[in-house]
Formats: sequence, structure tokens, C-alpha cells
Amino acid sequence: MSKEAKRVSIKRSQVIASGAIASVMAMGLLAGAGEAVAAKEGFEKCAGIVKAGKNDCGNSRHGCSGQASSDAQGDEWLYVPNGTCKKIVGATLFKKKK
Repeated sequence: MSKEAKRVSIKRSQVIASGAIASVMAMGLLAGAGEAVAAKEGFEKCAGIVKAGKNDCGNSRHGCSGQASSDAQGDEWLYVPNGTCKKIVGATLFKKKK
């Protein structure tokens, strides 16, 4: 194998390793973000009251906060203090899955 071929092979290996490391780190960050959203003690998920772009987390159409496309969508939610959602007209309380 020529020097140039060895250099290309080493460079390719470094790029692949760097990509793999970056992927693993990104997965860890995403997993941590999901846990942070799920762990709001003293708050409840309240749907149907979100302004466009102000939702707290994803739904069936997207996976991120801040992506609600219009106001008051029934499947877009945000966290409110416990007991608050039932006081808001048009709001729906999301029940925790058991």
C-alpha cells in the first residue's frame, strides 16, 4: 500500500470514528432532554391552550418544543401548575399513562 493510500485510509477511519462519537453524544443529549421534560414535579400537561410556537414538547407530528403550528391545537400541550388546567376554558388535561 502506498503512503498516499495509507494516509487516505487513516483519514477515513478518523472521520468514521469522529462521526460515531458525535452520534453517541447526540443520542445522550436527546435522551437527557426527554427525561427533563418528563420530570416536572408539581405540574400537569395541559392541551388545547398553546399559542403557536410555544408548546413544551412534541406530539404525533413533530418531536420538539416550540413547533406548534397554530393556536389552541388539541394535541399541543404545555406544563401548568397542578390544578390549573381544569380551570381554563377549552383546556384538556393529559392523563399519565400507567
